[in-house]
Amino acid sequence: MTTSRILILYAHPAHERSRANRAMIDAARTLPNVRIHDLYECYPDFHIDVDYEQTQLHEADLIVFHHPIHWYSMPALQKEWTDLVLERGWAFGPGGDALRGKDFWLVATTGGDETSYQPGGRHGHSFDDFLPPYQQTARLCGMHWKTPYLLHGAHQIGNDAMTMHAANYRALLDSYPAWPDAAASSP
Repeated sequence: MTTSRILILYAHPAHERSRANRAMIDAARTLPNVRIHDLYECYPDFHIDVDYEQTQLHEADLIVFHHPIHWYSMPALQKEWTDLVLERGWAFGPGGDALRGKDFWLVATTGGDETSYQPGGRHGHSFDDFLPPYQQTARLCGMHWKTPYLLHGAHQIGNDAMTMHAANYRALLDSYPAWPDAAASSP
């Protein structure tokens, strides 16, 4: 049996201060089929090696965007990475089929709790309302959208709940691609 290759594109501008994301990454790091690629560690100057990044993507079966939500989206370096690496003619458009058939999974944390991401809540929308740019990225590149794995209220979560969330993240990665239907959906 061939082991699926998982690439986690981790983008946290303050990893050392993140209790929740650090716990999740540490849990994922123990899996042999997972490669954690810390974008802020590799590219503190934002000078992205596009050829290298495309090679990493080519070798992966599951591509994970793992980051905290910043201003209802991805951190700046993840956006720069997306703009440069997922280029026309390679990831989409004529001849751009390098990612076709791969799986795309958003793993994210929010500072606000789940109730703040509801109509009438602090952010005025459900969290799903912020997903279309990610879903469209997957669709445009011919990737299969997987249901996001979210941790709301990352600043307030207790140690036991955080440990359980990180362990569940590891278990999902370890069981990929044999996920239940609830863990996968089309955009």
